[in-house]
Amino acid sequence: MDANPILAEAVRGNWVENRHRGAYVIVDADGSVIASAGDVDRPVFPRSAIKSMQALAIFDRHATEKFHHTPQELALACASHHGEGDHVSNVSHFLERMGLSDADLECGAHMPTNDKAREALRAAGLDPSPLHNNCSGKHSGMLSVALAMGVPTQGYVTREHDVQKAVRAAVEYVIGEDLTEDRCGTDGCSIPTWAAPLRAWAKGFARMATGSGLDAGHAAGARALFDAATSHPHLVAGTGHLDTRVMQAFGGRLMQKGGAEGVQCGAIRDKGWGYALKCDDGNMTASHVMIAALLLKHADPDAGQRAVLEQFVRQPTKNVRGTIVGEMRAVEG
Repeated sequence: MDANPILAEAVRGNWVENRHRGAYVIVDADGSVIASAGDVDRPVFPRSAIKSMQALAIFDRHATEKFHHTPQELALACASHHGEGDHVSNVSHFLERMGLSDADLECGAHMPTNDKAREALRAAGLDPSPLHNNCSGKHSGMLSVALAMGVPTQGYVTREHDVQKAVRAAVEYVIGEDLTEDRCGTDGCSIPTWAAPLRAWAKGFARMATGSGLDAGHAAGARALFDAATSHPHLVAGTGHLDTRVMQAFGGRLMQKGGAEGVQCGAIRDKGWGYALKCDDGNMTASHVMIAALLLKHADPDAGQRAVLEQFVRQPTKNVRGTIVGEMRAVEG
């Protein structure tokens, strides 16, 4: 099998230091390929890039009818947030409205991703709680599924739990492909993650963007999740992050979400296209460069949107003293 093309390179001084290979595909809701590079049929773990697909279980199991989830809560269900103040307070309120607390979260605790939030926590002499975990909003949504189903919340992260069965079924439905036991792992936040081809993830996002191929309930749920995420992009990631900045720039036109190990997925909503990208070596900065280049070429950005994307398509590399010593930049695939 041929190697995937080089889509980004790291330059130090006047010399290319690293080359980053990857694959991407853009499809419409029927699965017709608009553009692609590399092996788009190799199964990959999508990690956090498909949180909006996983959140469809909230609608499947009527949790929205039980709890009347706000757009902010739906945005957090799709989020990999940075643990900033509004992230923590909104997740806390999300849980309180359901009669739960951070003690019910099974995602684990880690320090905030955001530098200022991390420094503030240290200055206060406090340890991080599960509320600071970047997946705490997604887990709050999963807890709402458990309550709506009338099943125990304890152990909701395990593969055998009814919540994860509901999540798996929702993802399978929207991508139109089975998620099989021979391609399953455990994500960083302890829930199962299932591998499927890039082409399938892209098609799922196109179907969510258009409602094509989905029943009325799933189509409405997908629209509500995309509307919530694009209306509250800061809750989906955080200050300065590509996902937040790009969705802020594009308004409701673009759903963008990254995942660990160099995965980027989303939808160009007004075109009805879904996309999925994987940087082979998992380098996140390289994946940001790659997805910025893809969106510059295919999302029809206006001048302001182009200016934001151009900040990500060439990213300076700084040393410990803050001196620019090179850059990560896109390569035409």
